[in-house]
Amino acid sequence: SRFDLTLRLGWQEKEKLGFFRYHLGDLQTKILPGPHGFVAQLNIQRGKERRKPQEIQSIKQSFNPNQFNFNKIQPGEILFEIRKQNKHGPSTEPQFTVSNGHSISGTEAAIDPAGPAYLDDGVTHTKTLVVINVSPLEFGHCLIIPEPSLCLPQVLTRDVVRIGIETVLLSSHPGFRVGFNSLGAFASVNHLHLHGYYVDHMLRIESARTEPLCPGKAFHLLPDSPAGFLFYTEGECLGTLIQNICKVTDCLVEKNIAHNLFVTRGRHPGTPLHSGPSRPGIRVIIWPRVSCFGAKEEAAFNVALCELAGHLPFKNRKDFDRITEAEVTEIIQKYLLPEKEFSMLQSQLMHVLQE
Repeated sequence: SRFDLTLRLGWQEKEKLGFFRYHLGDLQTKILPGPHGFVAQLNIQRGKERRKPQEIQSIKQSFNPNQFNFNKIQPGEILFEIRKQNKHGPSTEPQFTVSNGHSISGTEAAIDPAGPAYLDDGVTHTKTLVVINVSPLEFGHCLIIPEPSLCLPQVLTRDVVRIGIETVLLSSHPGFRVGFNSLGAFASVNHLHLHGYYVDHMLRIESARTEPLCPGKAFHLLPDSPAGFLFYTEGECLGTLIQNICKVTDCLVEKNIAHNLFVTRGRHPGTPLHSGPSRPGIRVIIWPRVSCFGAKEEAAFNVALCELAGHLPFKNRKDFDRITEAEVTEIIQKYLLPEKEFSMLQSQLMHVLQE
């Protein structure tokens, strides 16, 4: 799609101009043996060159203008802006404004501009910045930042959830994913943002088995490790879906439960596991997890949105060469809620959605 072309070509141009802290190159990649099919990648320089993450002390921590935030980035790090006009206005197409000021329409994007993604009557969406992550995990790694001048803390809003889903829909590349780390879930900057990047491998969570929880709410349980909750859509009723997603994440914030969110193309819940590679819809997965406060150790195997999704970036060769699926599963499990606490939360979330 035009979104993919704009992002990928712009990202490569920024790499040539030297805006990244290191040259990514072709990352050494392997699939760990075992049923999870973990995608392991070696990215030593990210551990060495990345900006030091901020110290986080609370899931509801206020924005601090004195710390690093995305209003302090170099203008050259900006790839483009996404602007969505009021659907009752002269244009209903998403507009991409590239950093040189040239605008292109989203006509060729994988979304119907008059379709269900535009259900917010009377809302005129202002700019969303798409900027390079100067310490990239993978090709195309970018940050999606809604209205950075508003200085919003790293807490999901209805608007940013919609931006995440619509950005995946704007991409025609099956490997483009979007994710969110809450405070206490290894978010490094307390300024509202999403991560977007490409991984040319299917991930197990895109076809993992599910169990329905709330009929009519598209809300499902992901019972297998890492256990979490899943919403699914093929583009219909996005306004209602986003409202329900935010009911869940708002509840987690209220209960001071850290969480990671991942948006990816995936199979319809209930589809047989061996039904082929088709991924006709969008899976939005939410993992409630144990909070981790303070500054994270960059050389360590930290469990955030990528690791929970089955994409494992390693920052040292020893771990990359030696780790097994069983060891990864054991590490990830330590970051998840205990079974009894998870089960209690599940009941509470079902009640919230059925109110």
